[in-house]
Amino acid sequence: MAKPHHLTGENGFHFSQPLVFPSPSPVGEDSSAFDSASGTPLSNGTPSGAESCGLPLCEAKGIKYISAEQEELACGWGGFTPGCLQLFNTSKGVLFFLCVASFLQGMTVNGFINTVITSIERRFDLRSYQSGLIASSYDIAACLCLTFVSYFGGNGHKPRWLGWGVLVMGLGSLLFALPHFTTGRYEVRSSAEVGVCAANQSLPCSVAASGLSSYRFVFMLGQFLHGMGATPLYTLGVTYLDENVKTNYSPVYIAVFYTAAILGPAAGYLVGGMFLNIYTEIGRETDISPENTLWVGAWWIGFLGAGAASLLISIPILGYPQRLPGSQRYIVMRVSEAHQLKDGSHKKASDPDFGKTVKDLPRSVLLLLKNPTFIFLCLAGATEATLIAGMSTFGPKFLESQFSLSASEAATLFGYLVVPAGGGGTFLGGFLVNKFKLRCSGIIKLCLLCTVSSLLAIFIFFIHCPNMPMAGVTQMYNGSTLPGGQLNLTAVCNAECGCLQETYSPVCGSDDVMYYSPCHAGCRKVSENLRNGKKVYRECSCIEKTLLLGPGEAEAGKCTSPCAKRTLLLFFMFVVILFTFLSSIPALTATLRCVSDRQKSFALGIQWIVVRTLGGIPGPIAFGSMIDKSCLLWQDQCGEQGSCYVYQNSAMSRYTLVTGLVYKVLGTTFFTIACVLYKPPPTESAPGSSDTSENNNGDLQETKPSLPAEEDI
Repeated sequence: MAKPHHLTGENGFHFSQPLVFPSPSPVGEDSSAFDSASGTPLSNGTPSGAESCGLPLCEAKGIKYISAEQEELACGWGGFTPGCLQLFNTSKGVLFFLCVASFLQGMTVNGFINTVITSIERRFDLRSYQSGLIASSYDIAACLCLTFVSYFGGNGHKPRWLGWGVLVMGLGSLLFALPHFTTGRYEVRSSAEVGVCAANQSLPCSVAASGLSSYRFVFMLGQFLHGMGATPLYTLGVTYLDENVKTNYSPVYIAVFYTAAILGPAAGYLVGGMFLNIYTEIGRETDISPENTLWVGAWWIGFLGAGAASLLISIPILGYPQRLPGSQRYIVMRVSEAHQLKDGSHKKASDPDFGKTVKDLPRSVLLLLKNPTFIFLCLAGATEATLIAGMSTFGPKFLESQFSLSASEAATLFGYLVVPAGGGGTFLGGFLVNKFKLRCSGIIKLCLLCTVSSLLAIFIFFIHCPNMPMAGVTQMYNGSTLPGGQLNLTAVCNAECGCLQETYSPVCGSDDVMYYSPCHAGCRKVSENLRNGKKVYRECSCIEKTLLLGPGEAEAGKCTSPCAKRTLLLFFMFVVILFTFLSSIPALTATLRCVSDRQKSFALGIQWIVVRTLGGIPGPIAFGSMIDKSCLLWQDQCGEQGSCYVYQNSAMSRYTLVTGLVYKVLGTTFFTIACVLYKPPPTESAPGSSDTSENNNGDLQETKPSLPAEEDI
């Protein structure tokens, strides 16, 4: 902050250095604290307006008044507050540590978990519904803790709640990795020759139970701790940032915070995938490769690293004060944009004693329920969360089916879409609110514009890529159409192989037709030499001989799709993701603006509960049930139906379009109602500023009061 080197008082006295006077007892937060010109000069040149200064740090023409609260604003732990730590006692310092925490949370919960869930299922003999319970434990814990944390934490010491939350999150990561160290070595029960004709070594159905599935309760507890620890991060962390920066900079800070949370999963996918290429029993030799269906990678390394990092980052967060030095001036100069209730009950939340006891909890809930703008913003957020949760879960599967990619290729391609579109959209949303200094009504209109734009772009799912031909699934082995769409994986060419449907290992024949497995293609030999890093199967009786390759051959993996619509599909998917995330920070900012200051943390907590219960949890279920309707080939687990192997691309696009349209139309409707029902407070003059009318920049942020020179951020 720039400070004058000298001061000439109104009585002509010259001060070569700024004088420092102890401040009297705080008497309030009125605007006179900032209006030094209104005070009558004292005999020593001190304006009398400074006598009523209730701020930790007030300046009047270069004279600093330091209150007794100054010591409480120091960064440190208890009485240990070294001067070097005060360099980080700024809004930028808080933003940095909170960004690291949100990055670790996103990398662990949305990155590592989704990446290693298949390996955990294989290692600990878990079924899909059991791994689903593990994933849902995070949301269940968050829903249970949100009301308590947001209500009491919002009126308490936010950095301590945040620090302890990050610490609990770190303990959850360490607990999640614990089963690796408490179980025996992973033993491979089959060789790598599974699936070739006349040597089919599929595992029998009657595999003895290992008892390892009981470890699912340890994983669920670890996820529960993840959910508990992350609860303060996205409620109290957001409001702590909002309270300690200027109103027009708040969206930018929050956008940076959420961008870090979005980049976390991308790093989790990359780092987690890298660890999965390392055998889970580090230092032990094995004769199987990562391509083998029995391979289990080192899924646990990422959780150890993330857990240790979370424990470390919680230490500086715990050292921050309840509010940052100088933040009181932003609270004084902030003009309320809370929705005005007809009965005037919204004024109750302005009481300094409101929300400090459990008795105020029902009244606080009632005030939020009587706020229609808040309610419909929550519902709009739930619809957007449904799309985000559904697309993040099934987006890679959509690309995998449409473009005939492997699971790793589809996940990588989807990551290339999400990182720039999701991260860029999140940051751009906060930037636009700050750039145009939008007020609450203008912010809701921006959200509405983004939702309508993504609604129009979602019509791209009218088009699709054709399925690659697959013998016995999309066509007969002789190339003719399957009668009545019935599956028939057995033909004359592979009848003697005794192929079992439990072994799904697709291969691409030299005739550009996919086969269920090398066995179903009638392949009898495996070449020792790899082609393009893939296994080559020879002497395949179901594949027609060609002049160039001689006897029928097949490569491991799916056939490459020549779809000409690939670029168009990817571009409009990018647009849909961009505009969906573009509205996220403006919607969050509108939520903070439409409620009173003392209810911000609690309002975010209630909103998160609505978003999770109506969006985050049912979103993947809704998308999954719709996409499953387009399945052509189901996994056969010893007579029980498993996951889907092959989807009909046209039906998948159609169901995705219907689901997306329903939720986008609902989101557009909710944002429209929120905008229409929003009732701003009557236009008032900010302290030391001129009036800002609705007809003159009505959607812009109010003019700020005159303050001494200071840094903007």
